[in-house]
Amino acid sequence: MIKLDKNNPISDDLVLNKIYHVRGAKVMLDKDLAALYEVQTRDLNKAVSRNIQRFPADDFMFQLTDSEFKNLMFHFGTSSWGGNRKLPYAFTEQGVAMLSGLLKSDRAIAVNIMVMRVFTQTRRMLADNSEIRLEIEKIKSRLDHQDKNLEAVFRCLDELLEKRDERNPPRVRIGFKPDLLV
Repeated sequence: MIKLDKNNPISDDLVLNKIYHVRGAKVMLDKDLAALYEVQTRDLNKAVSRNIQRFPADDFMFQLTDSEFKNLMFHFGTSSWGGNRKLPYAFTEQGVAMLSGLLKSDRAIAVNIMVMRVFTQTRRMLADNSEIRLEIEKIKSRLDHQDKNLEAVFRCLDELLEKRDERNPPRVRIGFKPDLLV
């Protein structure tokens, strides 16, 4: 277990590595939250089931399907031997916030604050990335238009060169002609 104190705070990276993307939402699994809170996973899930009204819909908490769990196990590099008897629960940011009302220890409060900050940072990073993507798309569209414009300019230049060649027959050169000396 990870000890949380002034000398050994939980790092943002540790929490960030426990956030997964499932069903289009950023979630944390019950076993990871239990480890951070330093409680047993079954105790965390019991507290949730006793207070299920705090988790009214899938936007707070949901149980993973068998295929989602197998996909995450593949992602973790975990074998299927032993381990979980039940499919894990996934908690969204709102679900993690609700957990703070269930677990009242100092550890739980500190961990919850850290987790909420990391969720906020990831949301901010995604917003920044989406702005960057929009700017890149604008630049791409401008470049596409410039490519089309350049093609049109080169086509016009080629046509002008062809017309000039058609209008002007080859010139007769005046002056010294070395080919005629032979």
